[in-house]
Amino acid sequence: MNLEIITLLLIFILAPMVIIYLEGKYSAVKKVGAVLICYGIGLFIGNTGLLPQNAEKYQNLLSNITVPIALPLILFSMDIKAWFSEAGKAFTSLIIGVASVVVMILVGYWIFKGSITNIWQVSGMLVAIYTGGTPNMAAMKTALNVENELYILTHTYEVALGAIYLVFILSLAQRVFLLFLPPYSSAHTIYKANNIGLDDDEFDSYNGFFKRKTFLPLLAAFGISVAIFGISYFLGNLFPADYRTAAIILLITSISIGLSFIPRINAIKKTFQLGMYIILIFCIVVSSMADLQKLSNISFSLFYYVGLAMFGSHFLHAFIAKFFKIDADTVIISGIALVCSPPFVPVVAGALKNKEIIFTGIIIGIIGYAIGNYLGVFLAYALK
Repeated sequence: MNLEIITLLLIFILAPMVIIYLEGKYSAVKKVGAVLICYGIGLFIGNTGLLPQNAEKYQNLLSNITVPIALPLILFSMDIKAWFSEAGKAFTSLIIGVASVVVMILVGYWIFKGSITNIWQVSGMLVAIYTGGTPNMAAMKTALNVENELYILTHTYEVALGAIYLVFILSLAQRVFLLFLPPYSSAHTIYKANNIGLDDDEFDSYNGFFKRKTFLPLLAAFGISVAIFGISYFLGNLFPADYRTAAIILLITSISIGLSFIPRINAIKKTFQLGMYIILIFCIVVSSMADLQKLSNISFSLFYYVGLAMFGSHFLHAFIAKFFKIDADTVIISGIALVCSPPFVPVVAGALKNKEIIFTGIIIGIIGYAIGNYLGVFLAYALK
């Protein structure tokens, strides 16, 4: 490992600390949000020639381990019993979200069927990725015998548009959806007139983080989280490759939820903050892997089809949710779980300053993993 790689890794690890400090000190930084700033830093690093050779190996490693380690820390502090009072709303949002994806893909198929070769395969891949994430899209490539060029082009546009979609979700989505959807409310969340979110001390305050009585239990919680990841990774690899990622996420979630019922673990302070710090590392690393130059030589019909499926399904979801009186935060987290998959749920919950919706997002994302391949194959061959 050379000096350039070490410097890059230090930037990935230390930059979130600086941003957290600045966010606590300056209101302007806090309004922008640590998550969005981290994405901006990552995009700058990845698209200005600052990445050293062989950096991709370390980027992949960090992106693969950060969320699985952060997830248990975040879930340790959850009040799972209270979540069940919101379960009906969550599953209604899931059904609406999946239906919205299918409708918009059918609309796109009708619009672009004359200008995209093998559009039935593209439709199957888009259904799979927007209900189950990238692992399901990869499974569709094999199941539908998709040619490499079509798969890579579709995936490239999905990643590029996904970055734009994520910026919208992290910055403006809550304000936009609150224009016509009710705000999230529960026994634990108080919405103020101009400052929507949890009390700062509960949600994003790092005060006292390094005090002995806080830091030592946190180290123990971190160790437990690493152990959960290790066990889940081992057991997940016993599943078929197409379902391995979903199995690992499901195992991590299940074990972490079980441990959250242990009062001694649930009472450890700042586990949520530590988990979110690790999520910020994930944000910088993932965004540094985005290559904006891949938008050259664009196939406009395919690009528009992917965009319609991504953005159109979420706005249709929000429109229908209005009639079911589903709140803005639940619609946002449902959309991100389906479009971007469960690892992005804590990222968006952090931007929304609402940790109560994390479990909802993870459950919706996992169900999406489970049904995505079935929907993709069925719709593709139905259109063919």
